[in-house]
Amino acid sequence: MHEQIGKKSVAVFCASASGARPEYAAAADDLGRTLAERGIGLIYGGGKTGLMGAVADGALAAGGYVVGVIPHVLVDLEVAHDGVSELHVTSTMHTRKALMAERADAFIILPGGYGTFEEMFEVLAWQTLKIHSKPVVLLNVAGFYDSMLAFLDVCDREGMLRGNRGILLVAETADRALQLAGLG
Repeated sequence: MHEQIGKKSVAVFCASASGARPEYAAAADDLGRTLAERGIGLIYGGGKTGLMGAVADGALAAGGYVVGVIPHVLVDLEVAHDGVSELHVTSTMHTRKALMAERADAFIILPGGYGTFEEMFEVLAWQTLKIHSKPVVLLNVAGFYDSMLAFLDVCDREGMLRGNRGILLVAETADRALQLAGLG
């Protein structure tokens, strides 16, 4: 039995890289600390580098409960974080995402690349298909996602999102992200 049973948890999707701006890592650290301070568990990709490491380290430094989920093929590539509360090594990326989604009460997306985009769009697609009804919040740090949000507006205007544009909630701070997720 783990300490987090019965408590809320947030899955955070983000980069294993730090990116070009220090604001990204600062926002990841702040999100991790904010989750911990509010007694909300962190579920993330299990790495100790980049924004993944920053969000986990922020939560751990504030006494938070951190669950890392990483497929065995990425243990060496992403350098699995050995200081988390729980580390689950899965057989595939699919089982990684399924476990994260199952344990999470909401999803927050920090800056990232293809993997982060894929994770975000998958949980959004699942929401439109009524596979889950958990909030999906984009933490738009330093305008990182402005261009993507503009593109999604085009997709909506062109009738491709079937009126579901609003399911992707957007925040600029950790506090606001948790409010939108119903956890703040």
